[in-house]
Amino acid sequence: MKENNIILFDLDGTLIDSTTAIISCFRHTFDELAYDFQGEDEDIKKLIGYPLDIMYKDLGVDDLKVWDFVDAYKQKYKTVSIEQTKLLEEVIECLDFASKFARLSIVTTKTALYTTPLLKHLNILDYFEHITGRENVENPKPHPEPILKTLDLMNYDEKKHNVWMIGDTKLDLICAQESKVNSVGVLCGYGEEAELKEYTNFITKSSFDAVKLISNICK
Repeated sequence: MKENNIILFDLDGTLIDSTTAIISCFRHTFDELAYDFQGEDEDIKKLIGYPLDIMYKDLGVDDLKVWDFVDAYKQKYKTVSIEQTKLLEEVIECLDFASKFARLSIVTTKTALYTTPLLKHLNILDYFEHITGRENVENPKPHPEPILKTLDLMNYDEKKHNVWMIGDTKLDLICAQESKVNSVGVLCGYGEEAELKEYTNFITKSSFDAVKLISNICK
């Protein structure tokens, strides 16, 4: 029954491709705040999924200046996110199918305030009961708080509900482990298969394939 199944989705690399927007915003902030970034775009891509402050620190920005970069990033992201973000393949089909047998929500390290209009523009907002973003928790993924908070909003009952997290990085899968819920790693995003296999027994090529797998298990 639909009421007994809950599927939580990550966003970047799981349902959407915002690589261009993310990299362009990082490059913009480096120029605006006069940071001489010596890395490549690939160095930024490897960190997608982590909170922005951690990404900037790992890219060499001084701890005392990190939040200036985060603020500059968010201001720029508001102006480019819709234009430079697209759905991954078969996401509409994925969500149509998932919504027939499960309740759906989003668990992301993106800012929910900016994510909501983006998902509305992409015509997928109405599939989800809740969007838990970076500003909604004290501890982002891989800490269990984002999943646990979302489940609380969904009136989770461990005796009643089957819960699955679908994500493309180890952060999603560790978060699921720590929350004691099931998970599927997908290869359509930023994580490497070998790394994902360390944290889940289930790996699929796409989120649509993940939802099909969950549907078969929940029968």
